[in-house]
Amino acid sequence: MDKVFHGILRALDGGDKAGGSKKVRGTVVLMKKNVLDFNDFNASVLDRVHELFGQKVSLQLVSAVYGDPENGLQGNLGKPAYLEEWITTITPLTAGDSAFKVTFDWEEEVGVPGAIVVQNNHHSQFYLKTILLEDVPGEGQVHFVCNSWVYPADRYKKDRVFFSNKTYLPSQTPATLTKYRDEELISLRGDGTGELQEWERVYDYAYYNDLGNPDKDPKYARPVLGGSAEYPYPRRGRTGRPPTKADPNSESRVPVLMSLNIYVPRDERFGHIKMSDFLAYALKAVAQLLKPELESIYDSTPNEFDSFQDVLKLYEGGIKLPSPLLESLKENIPLEMIKELVRTDGEGLLEYPMPQVIKEDKTAWRTDVEFCREMLAGVNPVMIRRLEEFPPASTLDPKIYGNQSSSIREELIQKQLNGLTVKQAIKMNRLFILDHHDAIMPYLRRINTTNTKTYASRTLLFLKDDGTLKPLAIELSLPHPEGDEFGAISKVYTPADQGVEGSIWQLAKAYAAVNDSGYHQLISHWLNTHAAIEPFVIATNRQLSVLHPIHKLLHPHFRDTMNINAFARQILINAGGILEATVFPAKYSMEMSSAVYKNWIFPEQALPADLIKRGVAVEDANSPHGVRLLIEDYPYAVDGLEIWSAIKTWVEDYCSFYYKSDETVQKDKELQSWWKELVEEGHGDKKDEPWWPKMQTVKDLKETCTITIWIASALHAAVNFGQYPYAGYLPNRPTLSRRFMPEEGTPEFEELKQNPDKAFLKTITPQLQTLLGISIIEILSMHSTDEVYLGQRDTPEWTADAEPLEAFERFGKKLAEVEERIISMNVDKRWKNRVGPVKVPYMLLYPTSEGGVTAKGIPNSVSI
Repeated sequence: MDKVFHGILRALDGGDKAGGSKKVRGTVVLMKKNVLDFNDFNASVLDRVHELFGQKVSLQLVSAVYGDPENGLQGNLGKPAYLEEWITTITPLTAGDSAFKVTFDWEEEVGVPGAIVVQNNHHSQFYLKTILLEDVPGEGQVHFVCNSWVYPADRYKKDRVFFSNKTYLPSQTPATLTKYRDEELISLRGDGTGELQEWERVYDYAYYNDLGNPDKDPKYARPVLGGSAEYPYPRRGRTGRPPTKADPNSESRVPVLMSLNIYVPRDERFGHIKMSDFLAYALKAVAQLLKPELESIYDSTPNEFDSFQDVLKLYEGGIKLPSPLLESLKENIPLEMIKELVRTDGEGLLEYPMPQVIKEDKTAWRTDVEFCREMLAGVNPVMIRRLEEFPPASTLDPKIYGNQSSSIREELIQKQLNGLTVKQAIKMNRLFILDHHDAIMPYLRRINTTNTKTYASRTLLFLKDDGTLKPLAIELSLPHPEGDEFGAISKVYTPADQGVEGSIWQLAKAYAAVNDSGYHQLISHWLNTHAAIEPFVIATNRQLSVLHPIHKLLHPHFRDTMNINAFARQILINAGGILEATVFPAKYSMEMSSAVYKNWIFPEQALPADLIKRGVAVEDANSPHGVRLLIEDYPYAVDGLEIWSAIKTWVEDYCSFYYKSDETVQKDKELQSWWKELVEEGHGDKKDEPWWPKMQTVKDLKETCTITIWIASALHAAVNFGQYPYAGYLPNRPTLSRRFMPEEGTPEFEELKQNPDKAFLKTITPQLQTLLGISIIEILSMHSTDEVYLGQRDTPEWTADAEPLEAFERFGKKLAEVEERIISMNVDKRWKNRVGPVKVPYMLLYPTSEGGVTAKGIPNSVSI
C-alpha cells in the first residue's frame, strides 16, 4: 500500500523545476470528509488522500504589506500553489489528519503574507486545520490557524480567505487586509433569506419557533418563545426552514432520524471524534425510546419498580428490555451501536454504570444531611438563599394570586433552632431557604392537569455549628380549588425518621427534589447556560473578525454550543421530546423557562454578584475575592470563587494588552457593533433593560468577557457534569411525581404504612421515564475524549502575541493550583460538606478531566 502511495507522490511531485527562484515552503494539515466511517477510519483516509493532488486545491498568498492602489489597496495576490507531497512522517497528527507539502514562489510584490485564499476544486469538502509557512523572508514562520470546512468552490459566492494568527483591532488592520476582513464578516452574516444549507457558514438569529409540531397533531403546538412580552427568550441560530402548514409563525421540523442534519453553521458542527464518541447515535437511540409503540408496551404492562433493589438492578446486572423495543431500535441503528449504547448482549439487557451517589453506600442519599448538602455541593448548588424575613414571603401579585406567603409558623420549628428564636437566627445568618414556590405556582394548576401531580415547595434550613445544614420544615402548596385569587393551600411537614411520619417526611423531601430537579434542568442548566450563551456565539461570529482580539479570547468558549442546542431543539426540549416526558412541568416546561427569563439579569450571572444577591455572601474588601461567604463550607461557592478569580485575572491581563484606554473601546467599531447587536437582537426581548453594561470603558469590556467565559465554562460544568453521578440514581433526584401525598384513611396511606418503599417509588418517576431520563443524563454528563478544558487551547499558535500567551500560561498555572487546593480540601475533615455521607468528593469545579462520566472537569464551552 505504502509503495503505491510513494509512487503516486513521486510522479506528482516532479522535483523542483523552478531553476533557482526563491521558494517558500509550507505544510498544510487537513482532514478528509469521511469522518464517520467506523469500519476502517485510517485506511479510508489514505485511500482518498491522493484525490487532492494535481490542481484540485489551490492556495494564493495575500500580501499584508503591498496593496493594489487601483483596488483600494487590497493586498496583492501571489501565484497559485497546489498541494503536493503527502507527508507521512509527522507523528503528532490526530487520527484522520493528513499533512501535505505546498511550495509557493517567493514574489517581492507579495512580501509578508497576511492571508491565504484557498480554493477547493475537488468534488468533496475537507477540514482545513492549519497552514504553516517556513522561512518567509523578513518574517520567518507564519502560522494560519484555520479550523474550518472548505467545500467545493462552486458552493461559495466568495473565495475562502484565512488570516495569519496576528491580532488587529479594526483601526490597526493593515490597509491591504481591511477589505478581506470586512467581506468575510459580510458573508458570515448572510442576507437573512432562504433555507440554510449544510455548507453555508451563515450566523443569524431566530425565535424558538421550532419546538412545536402542530402539523403532526394540534396537541404538539407550542407557543413561540422570543419576540413578545408574554414569552421573552434569548435567540437561537436561524435555519430558515419553511413554516408549518397549521401555524405560519412556527417553523417546520426536521424528521427525528434526520436530526443530525439540522442546520448549524458548518464550523459549529461536532468534530468527528465527538460524533464517533457515539453521541450522535446515543441521541438517536434515546429518541427511539420515545416511540409510541414503546409507550404502549409500558402502558399495557405498567412496569413499576417495586423496591429500591429493583432500581439497583439497573446498575447491577441490568434489566430486560421488552423485545418489541429492541426490534424498533434495530430498525434504526446499526447493531454494534446498539450494543455500545444499550449495553446489551443483543438480548436486550439494559445496564447502566453505578452512579457515584450510591457507589459507597446504598442508603446514605436518604439522610437529611445529604439532602441539604446537595444544595451546596450537588448538581443544582445555585438556588439556596439566606432567609431575611419570616414567614417567607412571595413576590407573586396578590391581585392575581391572592395570599402566597408561607404558612410555616415559628412554633413548628422553634425546637430545632439550637435555643435561638427565629428573629435571632435570622440576625445571626443561620436561616436559609430553597424556594421554588413563586416560579412554579403560576403554572401549577395547569401542570397538575397532565400526568404530573405535584406541589410548589419551600424548604427551610438551619446552619449548624459544624457548618452543615439541617432541614427545619418543607412546605408543599397547591393553588386554591376555587381560583388563583384565593391564594395557596399549604401543608407543612417537619423531619421525622420513624414510622409513617418518617415515610411522609421522605415523600416531602422527594416533592421538594422534584421541584428542584425540574428547575435545575429547565432554568439553571438549559436557560441560564445553553440558551443564554447562544446569542453570544452568533453575535461574535457576525460582528467580530477572527483577527479581533475579543474574537480570539471568546471563540474557544463557544465550541459545539450551537450544535448541542440544535440537537436539544430536535429531541430534548421539543413538544413530546425527552424533557417534556421526564420533567414535572411536562408540556409547560419551556413556557415556564420563558417566564423565569423575565427575571434574568446579565450582570447577576457573575458569581460574586449571584452569591450576594442570594444573601449567601456579603461584600468584604478584606476577603480574597472581595466577598465573604456566610456559609463557609459551601463547596460550589468556594471553588467557584477561585475559578472566577482566575478567569477574571486572565481576562484583565488579556484585554489590558489591546485596550490601553476607554477611548480604544469606544472607537472599536466591530466591538461596538457586536455589543449593540447582542443586546438589541441576541437578547432582544431585554434590550431596554437599564442593567446592560454600556461598553464604553475597558472595565465594561473586562466584566462582560469574564461573565461570558464563566457562564460557558464553569457555571455550565457545575450544573451539568454532576447529573449522572447524583441523578443517575433517580430516587435521589426524582424528576416527576405522579400522585399527591397520601391522606390518612385512604388505601394509599395504608400502603405507605405497610410498604413505604413501594409507595415512594409509585409516587416518583415511573420506569420508562427513568430509563429515558438516565439514558439522556448519562450522555449529557460525559466528556468527549477530545474535549478542551479551561486553561487549554486546541492550537498553541492561536495568537502571535507573546504577552497574551504568557498571561494564558499564568492562567493555566493558576488553575493547576486550584486543582491542588480542591484535592486537599476534599480530604480535610473540617469541611463536612465536601464529601458528605454518600462519600462523593466535590470535584465538579476541578478544571481538567479524562473522557467519560467523571463528575469533574470544566470544558471551555457549553459543549454537551
